[in-house]
Amino acid sequence: MTVSASNLDVAGAVGNIEVIMEIPSIPHGGRLRGIALVAHPHPVGGGANTNKVAHTLARTFLHLGYAALRPNFRGVGRSEGTHDEGIGEVDDLMATLDFAHARLDPQHELPVALAGFSFGAYCQTHLARRLAAAGQAAKRLVLVGTAAGFVEGTRHYDTEAVPADTILIHGSADSTVPLANVLAWAEPQDLPVVVIPGADHFFHRRLHLIRDIILRAWH
Repeated sequence: MTVSASNLDVAGAVGNIEVIMEIPSIPHGGRLRGIALVAHPHPVGGGANTNKVAHTLARTFLHLGYAALRPNFRGVGRSEGTHDEGIGEVDDLMATLDFAHARLDPQHELPVALAGFSFGAYCQTHLARRLAAAGQAAKRLVLVGTAAGFVEGTRHYDTEAVPADTILIHGSADSTVPLANVLAWAEPQDLPVVVIPGADHFFHRRLHLIRDIILRAWH
C-alpha cells in the first residue's frame, strides 16, 4: 500500500496542533472511503501520536481506504498549550477534524471514524457525543484500552456512553486500566468487549490482533 504522509501544524484553540496526516493511494477514478481521526494515550505518561497502538489504528484505517489523522495533544511535540484533563483535548480533536474536512471533504460527504487508545479513547467518547449533538454523528468508534472509572495515578474517568456498534478492545492483563473498569462502564450499555487474553495495556506483541479485530468487524 502506498501512503502519502505529511506532518502539519493545524490551528487550534490555544495554538498550533501538530498532526500526522496520511492518505492512502486511490486507484484512478476512485475516492477515499472516509476520514479516521486517531487519538493517542495520556501525555503525562509519555503518550504521543507516534505511540504504537495509535500507529496501528492509523495503519488499519489506511488499509480500509480512509485518510488517517493523528494529532498530538496540547503540550506534546510541536502542539502548543498545556494538558487540560481531556477538556481542551476534545477541542483539539474537533479542530483537527474540521481541518480534515476543509482539506479533504469540503462537502462533508465522507464518513468519519473516531479511534483512540486509553486517554485518547476517553476523549473520543466525548467528541462523539459532541458530533452527535450537532447532527454530525461519526460513522463508528474504535476504542482500545479505554480509560474508564478510577485509574491509579491519574483520576476518575467519566467516559461517555457510545453507540452500540462501537468496537471495544481491551487486554485481560491490563494493569493500567483494569478490565473490570471497562466492563463496569460497558455493562449498562449492553456493549460487547473484545478481550485479548494476556494482553497488557500497551498490547505488547499483540498489536496485529487489534488490526485483525477491526478488519473483521468493519462494515
